[in-house]
Amino acid sequence: MTEERASGWPRLRLADWAETRATLHMWTQIVGKVRLAHAPLVNHWWQVTMYVSPRGLTTSAVPYRDGAFDIEFDFVEHVLRIRSSDGGARTVALEPKPVADFYAETMSALDDLSIEAAIQASPNEVPQAIPFAEDREHASYDPDAAHLFWRQLLQADRVLGEFRSHFVGKVSPVHFFWGAMDLACTRFSGRPAPAHPGGAPNCPDWVMVEGYSGELSSAGFWPGGGEEGAFYSYAYPEPAGFPDHPVTPSEARYDSEMGEFLLPYETVATAADPDATLTEFLRTTYEAAADLADWNRTSLEDTPTRLDKHKPE
Repeated sequence: MTEERASGWPRLRLADWAETRATLHMWTQIVGKVRLAHAPLVNHWWQVTMYVSPRGLTTSAVPYRDGAFDIEFDFVEHVLRIRSSDGGARTVALEPKPVADFYAETMSALDDLSIEAAIQASPNEVPQAIPFAEDREHASYDPDAAHLFWRQLLQADRVLGEFRSHFVGKVSPVHFFWGAMDLACTRFSGRPAPAHPGGAPNCPDWVMVEGYSGELSSAGFWPGGGEEGAFYSYAYPEPAGFPDHPVTPSEARYDSEMGEFLLPYETVATAADPDATLTEFLRTTYEAAADLADWNRTSLEDTPTRLDKHKPE
């Protein structure tokens, strides 16, 4: 199923963990909705996301009454950890079990910690929205696959973070959106965008309008499409000529159905220099969006080493 290069870029074929991926997607939606229930709105829904951690995926601190709590998927020990600022903690085992059981156990653990979590208890952005309490269809969990997926996210998060550091305009964190199950980083020109048409399955159109309210170039990693997932890059609104703009490496292509450039994960993982290969894709696809839409790149970009001149010799 798997092979890991010395470079640290794990190999994981989509076909080998499809059922685990579908189950984990639902589990992350449950946890993400708990954060959504308590975190105040931040533009483009940035308050709902999770973040790559040294153990898996975390909500980070979620405000609650006069304290806080966090929830982390630990893909090393394979438990869901819930910690409260009052010292309480609970775990839920990550193991083969129906979504309905995971949902019940997670809500019970929160209740034990006196954390109220009234969520909209069915998934979004998926064609078949089975209510969590009724979902016994998704019940797979391969710990090795989950661990490798997290290791993929670690690599993608690191390179996206470096790419992000070259932009001084409005830019999102590198964060994990549980709706589509992708790791993303989004740059903004500073100009408003036309209202998004919506159309995501089981997701109100107004949600997408808020998410895409500013002109943007977004890139990330999605564990879907191709043999081993793909890196993607798109622009909204898409400027004229974007699909035909030359980008590199040569394995990158524009997918007209998805409306974005894609680069197979395996192209990066097998490259002589994976970091440079992915960075090349991120840079050239961003430049396609920014140049064709006439972004003010001089004011939006800078080097992350710009303060090095102040360091003592």
